[in-house]
Amino acid sequence: MNNYRPISEFEIQTLTALGCTCDDWSRVSVAADGFDATRVRQVHLSGDIELGATGGEIGDESALAKPCGIYNAHLHDCSIGDGCRIANIGQHISRYTIGDAVAIEDVGLMATTPDATFGNGVEIEPLNEGGGREVALFNRLDSQFAHLLCVHRYRPKLTATLQAIAQAEAGKVKGPRGCVGTAARMAGVKRVVDVNIGPHARVIGTTQLENGTVLSNEGAPTMVGVDGQADDFIIAEGSQVTGGAVISRTFVGQGCKIGRQFSAEGSLFFANCEGLHGEACSVFAGPYTVTHHKSTLLIAGLFSFYNAGSGTNQSNHLYKLGPVHEGKLERGCKTGSFSYMMWPCRVGPFSVVLGKHTRTFDTADFPFSYIEATPDGRCLMTPGFNFTTVGTVRDGAKWPDRDRRTGAVKRDRITFDVFSPLTVGRMITGSARMNELQQKTDRSVEKVTIDGADVKRVLLRTGQKFYRSAIQGYLLDKIIARAEQSLEVGTPPADAMAASADAVLSEQWIDIGGQMMPRGRIDALCEAVESGRITDLDALNAELDRVLAAYAEDEWAWVRWAYARVYGRELDTVTPADLSAMADELLEVRAKFLNLVLNDAKKEFGPAVQTGFGQDGSAEDVAADFEAVRGRFETNKFVRQMNDEIVALRERVEQVKERLGG
Repeated sequence: MNNYRPISEFEIQTLTALGCTCDDWSRVSVAADGFDATRVRQVHLSGDIELGATGGEIGDESALAKPCGIYNAHLHDCSIGDGCRIANIGQHISRYTIGDAVAIEDVGLMATTPDATFGNGVEIEPLNEGGGREVALFNRLDSQFAHLLCVHRYRPKLTATLQAIAQAEAGKVKGPRGCVGTAARMAGVKRVVDVNIGPHARVIGTTQLENGTVLSNEGAPTMVGVDGQADDFIIAEGSQVTGGAVISRTFVGQGCKIGRQFSAEGSLFFANCEGLHGEACSVFAGPYTVTHHKSTLLIAGLFSFYNAGSGTNQSNHLYKLGPVHEGKLERGCKTGSFSYMMWPCRVGPFSVVLGKHTRTFDTADFPFSYIEATPDGRCLMTPGFNFTTVGTVRDGAKWPDRDRRTGAVKRDRITFDVFSPLTVGRMITGSARMNELQQKTDRSVEKVTIDGADVKRVLLRTGQKFYRSAIQGYLLDKIIARAEQSLEVGTPPADAMAASADAVLSEQWIDIGGQMMPRGRIDALCEAVESGRITDLDALNAELDRVLAAYAEDEWAWVRWAYARVYGRELDTVTPADLSAMADELLEVRAKFLNLVLNDAKKEFGPAVQTGFGQDGSAEDVAADFEAVRGRFETNKFVRQMNDEIVALRERVEQVKERLGG
C-alpha cells in the first residue's frame, strides 16, 4: 500500500501554473515521498484522487524511455501508484486503482460503473446454443468445473451447487473501482469500460474492451493486441488475443492464442487453445483445441486435443425447434478440409472425420477410426485405422511440449496420455461389439451398421486386429514398467503387481475437461458436492487435485482388471518366467506397431509425393530437388526417433529378462 498525504498549497500552485485544474483540492492526496508536481501537466482532477511518486522513467513498447508523470488527462476517483506514466487521455479515466510502474498512453476512455463485476457472473451458453447448459464465468474457472456444470445436467443438485459456487466467486470481484495491475502497459486503446487489467499485461492498439478481466502476472503476461474487441469476457494468464479478434461472452483460458480476425461468441477456450481466422459459436473447447483456417466454423460442439481442417463446419439445428442440437468430438480428433457434420453426433477419441455427414452417428466405442462420408451423407467407419498413423504418434509427443502455461498456477488439469484406460477400454468394448457382429453377420452382407455408422463386414476382423495390437501393447508396457520399478528398488516383481488400497477400480473411465479418471472417482466427487461436503471452489479444486495425483495407481488397478479380461489370467500369481515371456511379447507387439508407423511415414517420401519437385530440371533432378527440400526418409528426425525407440525397446527387454533371471 502506498503512503499518501494531503497535497500542499505550494504543490497546488505549481499544478495550477502547469495547466492543471481540480474540482476540490481537499480531496487530493499525493505520495508522502517522491511526488514531483512539475510532472503533472494539463490534468483535470475530480472526486477522490491519490497521486503516487512521479520520478523516474518508464519504457514503452519500443523500449523508448519516457518520463513518469501525468500529462493531458482527466482523472476522476482514481488512485495512481508510484512510477507511472499516464498521458494523452481523450475523455477520462474514472474510478480506477492503478498500480506501480503502469504506463497508460493514448487511451480514449477508461471507466468503471458502480457495482461492476468485470465479466464475472456472466452466463454463456456453450455446447447447446439453445441454452440449458449455461456456465457462469469467473476468474478461477477451469475446464473441470466448466465440464461438470455444462455436461452433468442430469445431476440437478450438483448443478445448483456449482452455480452457487460460480456466483460466489463472481461476487468476490464486484466493486466500485476497476484496477490496473503493477507494470501493466496500455497504449492506443479507444475504449475500456468495467475492465480489470492484471499485472504486467499488455493492452496495445485495442479497439474496445467492455465488462471483462484480463488476468496476468509477471510469470505469464497476457497480451490483448491491435484492433481486438471483447465484451463480457475473461482472458486468462499468458494468453494472446490479437490481430482483430472479436470475442463476446467468452472465456479464454491460460496459454491460448486467439487472433487473425477470429470471432467467438458464447464459447469457452481452455489451456493452450488456438483460434485463428475462423469463428466459434457456443463451443466448449477443451485443452489444445486448434482451429487455424478461414471458412471454419465450430458451433455447439465439445472438443479437446482437436485439430480442425480448413472449411470445417457443423449444423446445430434441423429447422424445426431451433439451434438445440449439439455434438461431441472426443479427445484427439481431427476433421479434414471442408468436413461437415449435422449434429447430433459423437465421435470416438483420436478419430479422423472426412467429408459431408448428413446423418446422425455415434462412434464412441471405436477410437482411432477413420470416419468418411459417402456421397449420400452416410457415415462409413474404418475402425482402428488411425491407430498406426504418424499423426497420432506425433500428437502424443507434442502436446506436453507445447504447454504454453508459464505461471505458477495451472488451473486446468490435463492428462496427456494417448493410450489410457479410457481409450483402451473403448477398444476392448469396440472389439467385443465387432466380434459379436462378425459371428452373427452372414458373409453375403457387404456392410453392417453400428449406432448410425456403416462398417464393411470384411473390416470387422481387421478392426479387431488393430485394437488387439493396441490393447496388448498398452497392457504389456504397463506391466513391464511395473516390474522394472520393483527391480530398481529390489523387491520381488510379483509384489509390485498388487493394486494400492487407495486406488479406485472402475471398468469405465471418463474425460472431465481433459482430466481422465475412473467413473467411481467422479461419482464420489459429485456425491460430495450434492451432499454438502464440498461447498466452495477451494474444496472442489483440492479434491480434483487429489484425483489427479491418484491417476497412476487408479490406472494400475484398471490394468490389472483389463489384463485378466483380455488374457484370462490374474497378475497376482505372476512369476519371473511369466514376466520374461511378457517382455518378449511386448517387444514383438511394440516393434510391429512402430514398423507400421514407419511404413506410414515412408509414404511421405514416395514417388507420388515427389510430384511437382524438380519442375525446371530433368527427370533425374526430381529426386535431388525433393531431397534438398524434404530430406531423405532414413535421416528424417521422426523416422530416426522411431528407429531409436525400436533399438531402445530391444535393449530394455533384454535388460529386464536378464534381471529377472533369463
